[in-house]
Amino acid sequence: MKFYDRWVLPPILDLVMRQHQLLKYRREVVAAAIGRVLEVGVGSGLNFPLYDKQVEIVFGIDPSPRLLAIARRRAAAVGIRAEFLQGSATAIPLADNTVDTVVMTWTLCSIADPLAALREMRRVLKPGGKLLFVEHGLSPEPGIERWQHRLTPIWCHVAGGCHLDRKMDDLIRLAGFDTTRLRTEYANGPRPMTYMYLGWATPEMSVHWGEAVMAVQRSK
Repeated sequence: MKFYDRWVLPPILDLVMRQHQLLKYRREVVAAAIGRVLEVGVGSGLNFPLYDKQVEIVFGIDPSPRLLAIARRRAAAVGIRAEFLQGSATAIPLADNTVDTVVMTWTLCSIADPLAALREMRRVLKPGGKLLFVEHGLSPEPGIERWQHRLTPIWCHVAGGCHLDRKMDDLIRLAGFDTTRLRTEYANGPRPMTYMYLGWATPEMSVHWGEAVMAVQRSK
């Protein structure tokens, strides 16, 4: 991990992600979490004060050891039972069908292989489990979209791999999820950075059925 990514970027991310305007989105997403929760891109643990008593445990995964150290302190401060996993969402160290909820808040924009990460999330989710998300991404307005494509190479370099031009709902569906609920809108701020995708998704039943058939065939 480069010096900038390890030491400079984490406190910047913690400060930026504490913006008051983001809190309403966090509350809406985190309030629906239940049972065993995997938070992908847990960062500095800003969601921990928002988890309800219906959450049994939170597994927080993030590649940054410095952000995980802050998250550990925040979890302890609010009495959340949590386990922390340093690593990438493209290789989640949990068994298949072991979590009830996956939470993702402004995470998918910075994962190098978002489809691989989403498929890992689907793998660890129980059938009937939920992926809860709020992400920023590609705007439907052609003028804004053009600026997002222009800015992304530079923005990605200074903002920890963050892409402005990913169409989040399409990525979630391509990974084998049904988007049960989806809302899109602009938050306050520069439009290329603030087009929000908010909602939840469930694993497609046809995908689980296909995987079950393949597992039976392999066991023969």
